[in-house]
Amino acid sequence: MITIGIDGNEANVEKRVGIGEHSFQLLSEFEKLNPQNIDFLIYLKEKPLAHMPKERKGWKYKRVKPRKFWTQLGLPLSLFMSLRKPNIFFTPSHYAPRFSPVPTAITIHDLGYIHYPELFAKKDLYQLVNWTKYSAQKAKVIFTVSNSTRNDIIKEYKVEPEKVIVTYSGIKPKMENPKNKTIEGKYILFVGTLQPRKNISKLVEAFSKVKDKDIKLVIAGKKGWLYEDILQSPRRFDVEDRVKFLDFVSDEELVSLYENALCFVLPSLYEGFGLPVLEAMKYGCPVITSNVSSLPEAGGDAALYFDPNDAEDIARTIEKVVGDEGLRKEMSKKGLERVKQFSWEKTAKETLEVLQELGKSS
Repeated sequence: MITIGIDGNEANVEKRVGIGEHSFQLLSEFEKLNPQNIDFLIYLKEKPLAHMPKERKGWKYKRVKPRKFWTQLGLPLSLFMSLRKPNIFFTPSHYAPRFSPVPTAITIHDLGYIHYPELFAKKDLYQLVNWTKYSAQKAKVIFTVSNSTRNDIIKEYKVEPEKVIVTYSGIKPKMENPKNKTIEGKYILFVGTLQPRKNISKLVEAFSKVKDKDIKLVIAGKKGWLYEDILQSPRRFDVEDRVKFLDFVSDEELVSLYENALCFVLPSLYEGFGLPVLEAMKYGCPVITSNVSSLPEAGGDAALYFDPNDAEDIARTIEKVVGDEGLRKEMSKKGLERVKQFSWEKTAKETLEVLQELGKSS
């Protein structure tokens, strides 16, 4: 019997996006797999929320204080003082516990902060650069979500290639459309956190060049950092009346948004994996996205691609898709086939296999 300790904080939040959703799905699948030779001990700053897997034999939560400097102080002290230490400690995000007495594994989702440091708030940038570097050097294994990001990690942190393991993100099962159409009329859709790396202002600029003025641009996503310029961009490009910001939307609302959109557009400058590409495809929504980083790896031949720095190219690609119903049907069909290659169960099994081996050898 081995014990795997896991940092569950990213999963233990109400509104999960990105890393939080990835962490939650992994934890949920680990609990469902219920391997009889593994005890899971989930470390949290706060008590587990209702959506977290329920405690049982082999699945326990351990609340650790203080909240402040948790990774640097509270968590390492708890690991040192435990009478029965985990065999391996896994963090489904960038930051390993400092001075861990047990071997650690981490997940680095992307290196956007290295490629585009100017797009990050100073406090976040300092933390990402320094804590990730430390964690990458100390970890026994680094999981990541695409070959593109794996290559970045090996190059940036000078770690042995065999230490960096790709486990693609999965996608959640398809939900039924509640039949309440969220947006009336024709529209193209963006889903993601409002932050500079998502390149939303460039999308708005490109949208202003699209000839069909009956089409709306719907932007769904909560405010991230440095979002003010994004909110002002429709006025700057004189399309205020045709751009709609929805803020954070529920999974149920997203179903309707995807199923009724002419196409989904993701103009990111950099993505570790590009999960929204597959989420859109799952609901038959044609996808057009940037031709950079991991996005072609996620979309394969089911998506169309553009240069994210070229508003004209983005506009041309949008017009190509919205103006051709036959092309949209073909892209929708290809997308539905594409998503069959990805599942959270598969991701969890591949991750757990590696953690189990590490735990046995510790």
